[in-house]
This record gives sequence, C-alpha cells and structure tokens, in this order.
Amino acid sequence: MVLFVQAQKPQTTADFYTNPVISGMSADPSICKAGDDYYLVNSSFLWFPGVPIYHSKDLINWELIGHVLDRRSQLDLTKGGGIFAATIRFYRDTFYVVTTNRRNGGNFFVKAINPAGPWSDPVWIDQDGADPSLFFENDKTYFTSCISGAILQSEINIKTGKIISDKKIIWRGTGGRDPEGPHLYKYKEFYYLMIAEGGTDYGHKITIARSSSPWGPFESYAANPILTQNKFSSQANPLQGAGHGDIIQATDGSWWMVFLAFRPFKGHHHLERETCLTPMNWNDAGWPAIPFEGTAMTENHTKTLPLYPFAMPASKDDFNNEKLSSIWNFYCNPVPGSWSLTERKGFLRLYGLKGNMDTSRSPQMILQTQKYFECAASTNIDFDPVNENEEAGLTVFYSQGAHYDLYIRKKGNNREVVLRYVLGKIIHEEKTMILSKGNVQLKVEANKASYVFSFSKGTENLMMGEVDTKFLSPETFGGFLGLHIGMFAAGNNMNSRTAADFDWFEMKPL
Repeated sequence: MVLFVQAQKPQTTADFYTNPVISGMSADPSICKAGDDYYLVNSSFLWFPGVPIYHSKDLINWELIGHVLDRRSQLDLTKGGGIFAATIRFYRDTFYVVTTNRRNGGNFFVKAINPAGPWSDPVWIDQDGADPSLFFENDKTYFTSCISGAILQSEINIKTGKIISDKKIIWRGTGGRDPEGPHLYKYKEFYYLMIAEGGTDYGHKITIARSSSPWGPFESYAANPILTQNKFSSQANPLQGAGHGDIIQATDGSWWMVFLAFRPFKGHHHLERETCLTPMNWNDAGWPAIPFEGTAMTENHTKTLPLYPFAMPASKDDFNNEKLSSIWNFYCNPVPGSWSLTERKGFLRLYGLKGNMDTSRSPQMILQTQKYFECAASTNIDFDPVNENEEAGLTVFYSQGAHYDLYIRKKGNNREVVLRYVLGKIIHEEKTMILSKGNVQLKVEANKASYVFSFSKGTENLMMGEVDTKFLSPETFGGFLGLHIGMFAAGNNMNSRTAADFDWFEMKPL
C-alpha cells in the first residue's frame, strides 16, 4: 500500500482522547481500513475540490491527504446541490467512494488504488435517492440509498455500475424523520443495516436493524437509537446532534464508530457538523453497544490504539508553489483564468468576475474551513482597483447571502477599506476608511461569540468592527455549508480589469 503521507513514530496507547477528532465542517463521516491504515471521507456539498479524504493510523489523529473529486470531469457543480454523504470502502486492493451529486447526475462511484489519488471518473448508477453506500460480500456488491423515507437496495456490477437485480425497499427505519445514511455490515451470522434518523439537527440519532439476509426482512433493535444526544438530560453536553455514523473494527480487534455532531454556543453552531469518534462493542444479544448508554461525549476515557500523531500543517501559505495546497477550497467549480499562482511568482492572483458572492457562484473565492472557535486569519493584499465595480479582500463566508467581508474598493478618487456584513437582504457597511497606496494586511480574530476585524499598514493596526458569530449559522440562516475564511475578488456588474494579488495567508488557532 502506497501512502500519501507517513505518520510520526508511534507513541504508547493513551487512556483518554477528546472529540471532535476532525474539527470544522466535516459532516457525514465514512471510514474504511486497509492494512493498518484508516481512511475517512466527508461530505463537501458545493465546495470544490470535493470529498476530502483523511488518513490515520490510530483513529484519533487524522491528516488531510487530498480530495477524491479534484477535476471538473468528476465534479460538475453547475446546477447546485453538490456532494452529499460519501461512503468509502476497500475491496480487493481497490478503494471505492460512492456518493451523490445532487442535481448534477445523481449517484455514482469512483475508484483508486492509492487513496491519495488519482481517482477514476464517475461510474453512474441508475438508482434514485441519496447517501449511497456499498457492501461487498464475495463476488456480490450491494448498493443502498435513502429515498422517500425508506432505504432502497439493489445489487450492482462493480465494474460497470449496472444494476443486476430488482430494486427493493429493505427498511423504513423506526419512524424518525428523514431516514438516511444507510450502511450495511455483516457481523457473525447477521447482516446489520445502520441508518441515521431525526434530521441533521438536535434530534439526530443512529438506529440499527438486522436480518439473516442482506435483503431482509430487517428486525429493528428494541433499544434504538444506539447513539443520540436526546437521552437523559444531555442538553448541557458540549456535543449535540450526534448521528450519521459508520463503524470499523481496528487492527487490535476493538470496534469504533465515527459520527457527526456539532458544538453549539448559546444555541448556534457556526462551525457546523464535525467528525467525532466513540468506542463501541457488541452486547450478549449481538447488538452494538456504545458507552454512556449511547450518548456521545467530548471527553472519552478509554484505551486508544497506539498513537501516531502527525506534524501540524503550516498555518501560513506563502503561495510559493505552483499548486494549491489541499487545505484550499473554491465555492463551486473555478472558472479558468480567474486565479493563478504563476502570473506573479510568490503571489496568489485573483480576478473578480462579473457578479458577486450574493448573485453568482463566485469561483473567485479561495477559502479554508474554520476549524477552531478561537483563531486568527490574516492576509497581505496588493490591490489598487481602477474601477468602482472592483473589490477584493478577506471574507468569513457561510453561504451566498451570509458572509462578513473586509475588502478594498475604489470610490471616487479614493481607495477605501470597507467592512461589510451581508445577511440576506440586509447589506450593512459597518465602517469605511481611506487607504494610502501600498500593500494592506487584512485581519479577523474569532472567538466563540464574535469576529473582530482590523487592518494594518506598516506598524499601525486599525480596528474596523466586531460582529456576532451566531448570524453565520444554520439556526440563523439555514443550510449546512460550514464556515470558511479566505480571500475573494468580485467584479459586480462586469469583470474586473485589476488583479488582486495576495502575498500570503495565515490562519492559526489562538
């Protein structure tokens, strides 16, 4: 097995770890094992490249090794929706990732020998629904998806994607809202079908059923749900909304579950859904059992695998390479010619296209996931706009119509720095200041409650404003894209004539 990265030398096992194990937007985790290595993927929605893939040797320390869908032939985002709930599996020396491109073709899988890529072009599967999964048994491949409140299954040819059986509804869940995220497993003599129910908010949960056949009928576990935050008085638990999981048996024989949960602050979870981990075992009746009677915990006192920590990635990108690091994301497919790392060596160059972050899918944004409540992001920008339509700078971006922007523009004969809050139809310019010529450092510091924006030229640092984090959250604005921070350029009513050059970008925890 050729790995993209190698962990550091192993340490001894520990008796404690904390959740989340992957912070920031990392919803719908799915996991597989190949030898002594573990690989995990997450949903990516409208972000490009799609389906981030992580590597670990201990289930606790994870390193991003790339993206499964990193070219337009694999991932077309022109019609919206994007990538929902990927599943990763390892079968006969090949990795498979199956997922849904909502509104752009439906369900498909890609495959690779090396999990770091390259991955194949999509093989499309003519089965409706979302959240697809694969289960391999001998020479058979079962394909499951969620559709209209039920779990639908067929057998497929894994070489062609062609369905070679009837499609059958195999379970409708326990009655919870939105049964989704199905995964089929075999343990001893039974086939187990695990799903998520309750909607991806505070009522989320994981339920399970079993059968002597992969086609059912499936018997629902009497003690469902097996994981939820709604038992007892868990409202004070820092983790909420636990659900949508996948299970794995480790090299030492222990069993674990990865799942999503979020960490609200005063009723809002602006970091969105994150990847968490819990130990599990099988009870005497042959059903999964999770500690604390199925309640996810931030602090977990349990024996871990031998720990293989990874070196922390650099917090600062100087844009000295000819290829973007895997930490960067575009919003939807990037437009050729809208950005460059080579036109001005040592700089990231962005060209603002016609439209803006509210009226178009601005591909002229290059952003990172916000992974920490307390963090600082800054960039050094060289931008002297010629026309008043041109703007470029730093953005804290939740979705179209929900973002905070600290940027440079031209107004009259002046160059200005502007702090703008955009929340739907509310567009508010908090503060503007006239700028002298030269590069400018744009900064934002985050804590759980607020974002604080400032800028500097030379040694002088000037405050621009402070605004609540809670407005960029699902509770306020709906959706689930997750917070990103980075750089943008926009042309508004026409393409920009002036390039925005970013010398570096840094985002670090505080």
